[in-house]
Amino acid sequence: MPQLSVVVPVFNEQDNVASLVEEIVRALRGVTPFEIVYVDDHSRDNTLAILQQLKAQVPELRVLQHTTQSGQSTAVRTGVKAARAPWIATLDGDGQNDPADIPRLLAKRDASPPEVRMFAGWRVNRQDSGSKRWASRIANAIRTRMLRDDTPDTGCGIKLFEREAFLELPYFNHMHRYLPALMQRAGWQTVSVPVNHRARTTGVSKYNNLNRALVGVADLRGVAWLIRRAKITSVREV
Repeated sequence: MPQLSVVVPVFNEQDNVASLVEEIVRALRGVTPFEIVYVDDHSRDNTLAILQQLKAQVPELRVLQHTTQSGQSTAVRTGVKAARAPWIATLDGDGQNDPADIPRLLAKRDASPPEVRMFAGWRVNRQDSGSKRWASRIANAIRTRMLRDDTPDTGCGIKLFEREAFLELPYFNHMHRYLPALMQRAGWQTVSVPVNHRARTTGVSKYNNLNRALVGVADLRGVAWLIRRAKITSVREV
């Protein structure tokens, strides 16, 4: 049985699939027993066909497909629910996250107390456009002020977390942007770990500054409400 499941949500990423799978395999074979769970969010290009071809070459690869487009958060949750390992690593499907950082996150986990259930990537040298970097800085500053989650880069796609802890979190669309705050709300600790970040070389981004801002306002207010209403109770058997 795998000890780590690498969950990768994708939508129209036909030019990035094969190279990213190869990088994941290269980073993890010989490090830990693992599986790769790709979740195709009803792509309209050849993403699914390429994944099906890769399954014959990569025994660790599993492929799931949404029958309707459902969004990144739902794709991540689909992959986590299907995963067979107790710990999950997530990667964006565009190739900007570096799979070579996963062993670093695993090492950080092994050196941390059990109360830490999430290790969030922190893109200290982002390779996005200037406007996207500025928009993220503003959004992170507002989010930190409202949620006090002490996470400098909650939008980074590479994360390592315990499967069971994730599945206990409240589910809603766009929840993937607030995972550290939601983990802390559940009573767990989170740690941010500096990771590599790469420029997108093929394909196009599925988000822009405007649509992220529009949904972010409502989501941020909702998460802040969830945090205010949280109740954590210690339990002992008597």
